[in-house]
Amino acid sequence: MKNEEISLETKKALALSLKKAMRHKNFSKITVKEIIQDCGVNRNTFYYHFDDIYALLRWMLTEEAIEVVKHFDLLVDYEDAIRFIMDYVDENDYIISCAYDAIGRDEMKRFFYSDFIAITSSLINNADEKAQKHLEPEFKDFLANFYTEALAGTLVDWAREKHIKDKEKIILYLKTIIETSLNYFNL
Repeated sequence: MKNEEISLETKKALALSLKKAMRHKNFSKITVKEIIQDCGVNRNTFYYHFDDIYALLRWMLTEEAIEVVKHFDLLVDYEDAIRFIMDYVDENDYIISCAYDAIGRDEMKRFFYSDFIAITSSLINNADEKAQKHLEPEFKDFLANFYTEALAGTLVDWAREKHIKDKEKIILYLKTIIETSLNYFNL
């Protein structure tokens, strides 16, 4: 096995151990010691890959959800991408709830924001290029920030209130907003 493959397998093992711990413990109570004991690596191995448990959490969420969304053709498959993320949140409710309880709404939103901004910027740039609108870079940055803030906030709120908010309606609302925006670009 190559070093990159070994490194990826180690990260996945650490993430799996974190997931196990998050099933029965508050995030703020989980220790590096607990994670390394569960997956059978030493402390240096953990810190070789991650600065702290928050970095492991970020990597895990990015690896499992955000990286997959980046492979969608967002001009065409935006509804599928939204559904994928919401299904991921649904299936991993305990992870999101545990992280939310530890870091709070604003930090959770910032957490998603940093991953979504690149996706949103790419969507806007691709739409602008395809429609040949030649929007000002400052306006494209504004749009990316606006939509990323809205998307991150909506997802965080839905994750906490999904027992009273209908997932299909949220998907429909987000789809409608995106379609309206894409119609501006005549796509």
